[in-house]
Amino acid sequence: MLKLNTLFLTVFLTFSYLVQSQNTTDPSRWTPEDIINTESARSISISPDNSMVVWTKRKGVKEKDRFVSDIYLTRLNLKEDDQFKTVQLTNGNENDYSPIFSRDGEHIYFLSSRDKGKKLWKLSIYGGEAKEVKTFKNGISNLQWKTNEVLLYQSNDGKTLYETKLEEKKDNVVVVEDTLHWKPNHVYAYNLKDKSNIRLTNNEKPLSGYQISRDGKWLIYGEQRNISYASDAQHDPYQYLKNLETGETKRILSNFGYPTYGFRFTEDNEGFYFSSEYGSNPEYNGSGINELYYFDLGNMSFTKVNLDWDLGHAGGYQVVNNDVLVSLANRATRRLAYYKKNGSKWTRKKIDLGEKNDHVSIGAVSMDGSKVVYNYSTASRLPSYHIADLKENKFSNESALIQLNKNLSKKSITKSEVMVWKGYKNEEVTGILYYPENYEEGKRYPLMLSIHGGPASQDLDSWSERWSTYPNLLAQRDMFVLKPNYHGSANHGLSYVESIKENYYEPELEDIIKGIEVLHEEGKIDKSKLGTMGWSNGAIITTMLTVRYPDLFKVAAPGAGDVNWTSDYGTCRFGVSFDQHYFGGAPWDDVNGKSYNENYILKSPLFEIEKIKTPTIIFHGSADRAVPRDQGWEYYRGLQQVGKAPVRFLWFPGQPHGLGKITHQLRKMKEEITWIETYLLNKPNTTNEAFKKGSPLEHIIKLQDVKKTDGLYGEIINGKLIPETVSVGKDSIAIGRFEITNAQYKSFKEDHKYDASHANYPVIVSLEEAQNYLAWLSNLTGDKYRLPNQKEGQSFHKTARKVAKNENTLNYWAGYDLIKSDFEKLKSKLATHDPNLIKEVGSFKASKIGEALVYDLGGNVAEYFQNGIFGYSAYDHADQNSEDMVKSNYVGIRVIRE
Repeated sequence: MLKLNTLFLTVFLTFSYLVQSQNTTDPSRWTPEDIINTESARSISISPDNSMVVWTKRKGVKEKDRFVSDIYLTRLNLKEDDQFKTVQLTNGNENDYSPIFSRDGEHIYFLSSRDKGKKLWKLSIYGGEAKEVKTFKNGISNLQWKTNEVLLYQSNDGKTLYETKLEEKKDNVVVVEDTLHWKPNHVYAYNLKDKSNIRLTNNEKPLSGYQISRDGKWLIYGEQRNISYASDAQHDPYQYLKNLETGETKRILSNFGYPTYGFRFTEDNEGFYFSSEYGSNPEYNGSGINELYYFDLGNMSFTKVNLDWDLGHAGGYQVVNNDVLVSLANRATRRLAYYKKNGSKWTRKKIDLGEKNDHVSIGAVSMDGSKVVYNYSTASRLPSYHIADLKENKFSNESALIQLNKNLSKKSITKSEVMVWKGYKNEEVTGILYYPENYEEGKRYPLMLSIHGGPASQDLDSWSERWSTYPNLLAQRDMFVLKPNYHGSANHGLSYVESIKENYYEPELEDIIKGIEVLHEEGKIDKSKLGTMGWSNGAIITTMLTVRYPDLFKVAAPGAGDVNWTSDYGTCRFGVSFDQHYFGGAPWDDVNGKSYNENYILKSPLFEIEKIKTPTIIFHGSADRAVPRDQGWEYYRGLQQVGKAPVRFLWFPGQPHGLGKITHQLRKMKEEITWIETYLLNKPNTTNEAFKKGSPLEHIIKLQDVKKTDGLYGEIINGKLIPETVSVGKDSIAIGRFEITNAQYKSFKEDHKYDASHANYPVIVSLEEAQNYLAWLSNLTGDKYRLPNQKEGQSFHKTARKVAKNENTLNYWAGYDLIKSDFEKLKSKLATHDPNLIKEVGSFKASKIGEALVYDLGGNVAEYFQNGIFGYSAYDHADQNSEDMVKSNYVGIRVIRE
């Protein structure tokens, strides 16, 4: 067994993470880079006069190996090319975020990672550089307006003497939790006019957030009851209400009994809405459903808003004047509804958005409630952003707000559907099913499960492609992908989300296995080709599937998942809450007559890991506190010691529960795809790690595939040597792989003279001779051969300019970065010595024209097109600062075959 495992380790520790070779030049193909760089609009806000929208868009910064956001402004009163005019306000390597309009709409205030993130910045809506407003030495976050001139924010009072002394000692010990040294932060008010700065709250423990009323009179803030791990079976934050006019502060909602969050004041300032997660297990903060409440400031009492919807809301709502626009939980979708406030009652009004129903999420509502920005997408439709007029439940005058992901418009997007089947207790289970890209009815395909985390989360019929789940990348590899909303998922009602309480794994696995059976019975999938992947709870379920069904799955790719609940209880930052909720108490509790809770062992895959036969690739962040990093080590060590299956373990240094670094996201995806291709699709990666792309060896090997006859490039047609052509793309032209050689030209003109060693060198001819050759070649073959046309010639010249400095041009022979003035001097040297600089075709690296691999496009000899010459010869200067077509004395022919 150990010998077998050593073999696996030898092979897979040298496993290349590069995805198997595929044509990435095809614009319809998805790549991992496409997935992680998909654009979205965030932090959307509408200006006070409803004429502008400010928002942010993230981008990857290679130098920092992370994503940052830039701020954009869209003007609703200006259009360009029939679209609202959008300008980018910030652009750099720093993260600019949290933009808000000033109350007069003349400026945008924002925060940034510039200067260690301790400054407040502002931008004029008319343009110009960002200006520093003030430095806050203790940091600044969570901006909200109190009045036109007073801006609220969160910060702390600075370092204590205790902290300062530790710093002086260079003490880097991490204090996990310390009830003796709370580090509270507070709400502060900064006056932009008189520059005064006042602390508004005196909480002794950290804030959980705050909200200010529209008139600036009322402040709600939450105070945590412990420092780090508020969800670790501790009580929820205390909520306080402060009257900023009188200074009176009182604790509210003290007898509520469930978590409260999402506070938002009404326009009339007479009350506020808030959410609560209701469940039958408040002791451990177990998962439940979201309910909505209204707090009346007049009588200091709250009322539950009757949503008339058993599944609760989906965690999001917007206050519209005094009413509320709610996103309702709707199983595999979310449904918008409008609730009109009438005294202490609310009337639900249906929103009709046609085909967009159940696929819309609200980005922002204007201060006066007359405008709304929303995002529309499905699982097989990229997100689009729209703005509309809003009058209660009526959306009108809808327009596209911004255009994102233009580079993805040509991508092939696979078909998807909401799948419904009977699972645990014969109850309905939903999931998102993605079809193979070129699905043929009646044909069976591999199936990959992509399982969401949580477990109280869900997969919706909305766009969901990211580093942790990427169905389109898998679908274009000819497989089904199923994202199951197993029992325990949110958005499906209270009994559904609580069905796995003290019953962990059982309903979920039954749901998934029955879903697989349905697809098998429908003739869609090949049960001998099943795989499973997931992150967090998705990884936890993936692992147990391979334990319970050791012969069913051919590949597993779990990321950040648990295998040992006995160690999770004490090391997970919310282990006490999570584990007691799902396993019925602490590990030492008496359960079922035992002096300990045996669920912690019975439910731990580690104690059954000898059953696993599935090739498994494990991912984990080293700084993960949600699923502690050593869970990955235990997982790997168990599989490695048992030795029944290949195992590979990747640890991402410094990464928490989610991967943030660009390189780590890409590495995870590429490793995972290669693993899936190897073990599920039986397409092992054949990449040789010692073989460098772009090396001279690769160049020589590629030339072996080029057509040759008796050592001469080309092929024989009707007894004559003619050039090889390669297709640029499907239903497109073919282009000569090389320039026409001396030997090929001699087939046309028998008296053509050249040195015997130069048979494969490019022929140098006049334009008339080139045209005569093409007429002869067309007549000989029956195909139409021609010179590149004007458009092709200009396009080829652009490519030639890019590659010329690395090809056979005078830049190469000069031996340094040749500039124009030196070129003029070198010409005199060439005139007195007359060296032969032309080389055999194919002496330099190939270039791509569409799908065609062609040689010498940027050098050796320049080439004719119908109205001129493109490219460069070995005697020409490839001037990167000039777009002019070259005038060369060394010109040859590259054919186009239609």
